[in-house]
Amino acid sequence: MKILIAGLGSIGRRHFRNLIALGEKDIVLLRSHRATLPDDDLAGYPVETDLVAALKKNKPDAVIIANPTALHLELAIPCANAGCSILMEKPVSNSLDRINELESALGRGGGSLLVGFQFRFHPTLQKAAQLLRENAIGRPLSFHVQWGEYLPNWHPWEDFKQGYAARPDLGGGVILTLSHPLDYLRMLLGEVDSLWAFMSASNLGLEVEDSAEIGLKMKNGALGSVRLDYNQQPPSHCWEMVGSNGTMKWDNSSGALDVFSAGEKTWKTYQPPAGFERNAMFIDELKHFIAVTQKKELPICTLEDGKQALRLALAAHASNAKGTLVKLD
Repeated sequence: MKILIAGLGSIGRRHFRNLIALGEKDIVLLRSHRATLPDDDLAGYPVETDLVAALKKNKPDAVIIANPTALHLELAIPCANAGCSILMEKPVSNSLDRINELESALGRGGGSLLVGFQFRFHPTLQKAAQLLRENAIGRPLSFHVQWGEYLPNWHPWEDFKQGYAARPDLGGGVILTLSHPLDYLRMLLGEVDSLWAFMSASNLGLEVEDSAEIGLKMKNGALGSVRLDYNQQPPSHCWEMVGSNGTMKWDNSSGALDVFSAGEKTWKTYQPPAGFERNAMFIDELKHFIAVTQKKELPICTLEDGKQALRLALAAHASNAKGTLVKLD
């Protein structure tokens, strides 16, 4: 299988290393040469700088879109028209413009698209989704998600203010960049009815928001909030959910899911498999993407899922700008 990687920043390099670890060897690199990482590990692999020429010359089966968010669609649409299957890093874009064009291109080309929300592959988040389907804590009533990380620590090899996460022209800002909860909450609880949001850019001197608080009302009636920030030290990513018959708690740092049964008055802890670490989600994501490309599996995180997460992120921006509640159709 021939795979083209478009974008060789930190996430593109991770996918590159993981493909090699999975035994994939026919890899082509599409580069702008703007990456701030050294190129030693890329030596020996063919490099292209023009997408149209790369598609015509190499005829890849699959493409990994790992360039900055605002530039995703200008690469994805030609790849979809060429019949490639696509792994597109989240979020799918910073705007809903041209999403319909991408959908049409996929229909014409016949490829599939998987959105890179890698937490879909976290074993204890998958367990939480299963337990919620089984009514392990009864009817979900409320929830709170917290995710904070200190942006200057992300890529110590570069000026953090120049990275995609800090630049409005590249689709940065904490809501889009840390939009994973907007996806996995849909996996856990279903669709959102309405939301409100407050944003702030008060600490790091950025042109994008570095903190956000988003209130959500789910269509199943559950109420909750998501707090995202670029400031928290040490980092924290966790959530708690209260149901009519118990409570769930999940912590990304340990990977543990704790479930309290009100009926049994006991806690039960579900741990990830022995040896689990963060990269395992990306490995599993790539295994799934290869199977999707080979028409053996259907994407577990579709373009429609990516579009819905983006709609929530954009609705949060609209709510903050207008000072109003936003109803989701």
